[in-house]
Amino acid sequence: MLFLFTAAVHAQTARLPRVSILATGGTIAGTGATSTTTVGYTAATVGVQALIAAVPEIAKVAQVSGEQVFQIASENMGNEHWLVLAKRVNALLAQPDVDGIVITHGTDTLEETAYFLNLVVKSRKPVVLVGSMRPSTALSADGPINLYNAVNLAGSPSAVGKGVLVAMNDQIHAARDVTKSNTTTADTFRTTELGMIGYIQGGKPYFYREVMRKHTADTEFDVSKLDVLPQVDVAYAYANVGDVAVKALVASGAKGLVHAGVGNGSLPAKTKPALIAAREKGVVIVRAARVGQGIVARNGEANDDQLDFVVADTLSPQKARILLMLALTRTSSTKDIQRMFYTY
Repeated sequence: MLFLFTAAVHAQTARLPRVSILATGGTIAGTGATSTTTVGYTAATVGVQALIAAVPEIAKVAQVSGEQVFQIASENMGNEHWLVLAKRVNALLAQPDVDGIVITHGTDTLEETAYFLNLVVKSRKPVVLVGSMRPSTALSADGPINLYNAVNLAGSPSAVGKGVLVAMNDQIHAARDVTKSNTTTADTFRTTELGMIGYIQGGKPYFYREVMRKHTADTEFDVSKLDVLPQVDVAYAYANVGDVAVKALVASGAKGLVHAGVGNGSLPAKTKPALIAAREKGVVIVRAARVGQGIVARNGEANDDQLDFVVADTLSPQKARILLMLALTRTSSTKDIQRMFYTY
């Protein structure tokens, strides 16, 4: 009888999805001076095993393993971290005994890491980024439930083939379109115009729309042999802006430049000559918009065909930077790069 009971337990465990949790730091791993400290805390102090131990319910829904990849606040996330993380994710997903991956991450640049991975992960298995807006020591800390939901999502067959996902506040967002929209509240992650793609309720994901742009296994980008990425920077537009930022970034060695323009990516008169001069030097220029929503129209606020500029479509400036970096690892043709912006 004992043998039969043990065998049944093993069989039940064997049916659970196998999820690898990669920890990178952030608020979800943060601690504060008191239980009411929700700002002014110290990020990236709690290790991955402690994060997992704080949510014992995870063991009922998945077989998890934990790995501390970095222990940093996400404002310090750099290209070098992305390359290490992407290579580790791809290595794990290539293993038959890994069904999905959860990445714990600080919220400041979570959307950027998610989109980078969305372009370079070479698997259809789920990859889910998760964070929190309150440190682990806070009253009503959101990290534990977010992590529980993320593990459920990463282990769900319904998440296969949907690209890199973000699980926060009981919601599921696609990496390409989600953004942090509030400095401190728990509902900060929004896909304001195009909408989130699903909910998580009772630990179960419910999807309501598909991800239409190509991603992960269907992209043309490969970082497996890359140790550095091309320098691409963002120049922000505002009333009375001049050309100082553009000239400085080009002088520092930028191979590409995203102009976060006002309105529909408009080019201020004081900035436009510097952008034209940069393009003549071989720097690829992408017109984006600081607005946060909407399509940047090609040949709308500027004659992009004549200037040989690229438009960002609906990508935010910070995500346009990521796509341009990866595009420049493949080509310097603005025609081909524009195709990529309409594809991914």
